[in-house]
Amino acid sequence: MQMKWDQARIKALMQDASENIESYRDLDQPKALEQFTGKMKALLLADTSMLEFMPEYLPLALYGRVQFPPQAKQAWRNWLGQSTQPSWDEFKVSVAFNNADLPLVKAVRALSEAQLIEACAVLYLLDNPLPRGGRHDDDHELRDDDEDDGEDADADYHGGDGEDDDQDMYDEVRF
Repeated sequence: MQMKWDQARIKALMQDASENIESYRDLDQPKALEQFTGKMKALLLADTSMLEFMPEYLPLALYGRVQFPPQAKQAWRNWLGQSTQPSWDEFKVSVAFNNADLPLVKAVRALSEAQLIEACAVLYLLDNPLPRGGRHDDDHELRDDDEDDGEDADADYHGGDGEDDDQDMYDEVRF
């Protein structure tokens, strides 16, 4: 049986992540965001139970470090547009994590697969906002009306154009 997304939770996580990301984007300190997300990753690796009280840390820790293969983007649009959470088997082939992040991904998965999937949904939405005006159930609930820029996290995080410049650093989830 397919689980439903908690749209209010995803929207809140997306807003928290977006606000934190924007506060660490600094032209004078271009590495500030990267350092911040690195600290979030280290904190979570030290104690994944923090996610129970601070679930917004996971999207921040993985920001700019998760890729969504082009062939999986339609599946993500469908899952989010229809408010249906993918199964683990569907999810694991729809994302590519940076190899350096696999210890964190495995630790979070051991705690909660659903929370890992939810964090990736937030990351997907930050870079791929759902289209407005489409007739999916409650598309507008997942979008932040003030955040409509659709910026590419990879480009901001790595200083590149967001294309496949770091492709060899990513791999499918293998457990």
